Amino acid sequence: MIDPPQASTNLLLSQPSTPRLQPLKIALVAGEASGDLLGAGLIDALRVRFPDAEFAGIGGDRMRESGLDAWHDANELAVMGLAEVLRHLPRLLRLRRDLRRRLLDWRPDVFIGIDAPDFNLGVEKWLRRRGIRTVHYVSPSVWAWREKRAEKIGHSAERVLCLFPMEPAIYARHGVDARFVGHPLADELPLEPDRSAARADLGLDPQRPVLAVLPGSRLGEIARLGSVFIEAAAQVARTLPGLQVVVPAANAACRSALEPLLADTGMDVHLLDGRARTAMVASDAILLASGTAALEAMLTKRPMVVGYKVAPLTARIVRMLGLLKVDLYSLPNVLAGERIVPELIQEDCTAEALAAATLAWLQDPTATARLQPRFRDIHLQLRRDASVMAADAVAGLIDGREP
Repeated sequence: MIDPPQASTNLLLSQPSTPRLQPLKIALVAGEASGDLLGAGLIDALRVRFPDAEFAGIGGDRMRESGLDAWHDANELAVMGLAEVLRHLPRLLRLRRDLRRRLLDWRPDVFIGIDAPDFNLGVEKWLRRRGIRTVHYVSPSVWAWREKRAEKIGHSAERVLCLFPMEPAIYARHGVDARFVGHPLADELPLEPDRSAARADLGLDPQRPVLAVLPGSRLGEIARLGSVFIEAAAQVARTLPGLQVVVPAANAACRSALEPLLADTGMDVHLLDGRARTAMVASDAILLASGTAALEAMLTKRPMVVGYKVAPLTARIVRMLGLLKVDLYSLPNVLAGERIVPELIQEDCTAEALAAATLAWLQDPTATARLQPRFRDIHLQLRRDASVMAADAVAGLIDGREP
């Protein structure tokens, strides 16, 4: 197990750096909600070190609340999959041209690309060639997609901040400076979540089983996964009378897409506005789309079934080019190094298969009891005060001093 950071790290960040003649300029670009959360935590931690710093770039509501001057919204970068990117390419190219021009005019002391590698790594490389220091926060999945990309990422980012412990060693093999900082979600979520309180908060019957269903936070994901996930939940409900099904909608558009899918299913359904984490904690099992939600489900210590489908064209291209090099897809399995939760991908992601895997958890409490200690061990590995550790790594690059 990886040791937690020493208290001296927090003490170091609690002291402002040497005063500067002009305020430090820090540019950040984040895509979608998970990047916005990471960016907000990083801005808050950097402001402790650099109280007068200015922050600008691309972010969402959380980063704005932390003081980012947002030139564009993070949702403008929330495009996933090869086919989807091609459809949005003209708009993304215009956005990139505008961003690069503004960054070069503003001349930040450091540029931090947060996730969104298809967009950020190109911007980082362009800026680095023009003398601007660059950091990439959240390593692309080099453990899954062509390890040699690590070397190319090193041409874009002077320093890579990694959320997971297996990643820095991969970069080291290619001479790239990468630091494991931990995951902010592991810092934020308690080691022992309170299921009773979550059920009371959502108005659920504490005596009846609860299934949380999360088919994705994007409309494209709901279009591909929504109907099969809801049908799987309906099959489970027909086997387990009294089942309460909780479906969090990420936003109003997602709610509108989910409502017709949930009509006339015969289930006891609770469609929520947001509150995905509360739904996970309240549940006995979770049916979810692969991605950050699987990590969050693991941190809530709930058994899960992971399903995912990409656009058929994207799947064909990936297979034709042999781009995917792993047998494990979801983060709980990758971090455990073995398949500890079911994952049903592409053609295997059917209502029947999802329902059977979900029922296996709900009908066997001892399987959940065996799983929870594994989840707790991984939680402890990831709990490192990530925002402070990330800010420390950025500050060390700016100052030329390391903690």
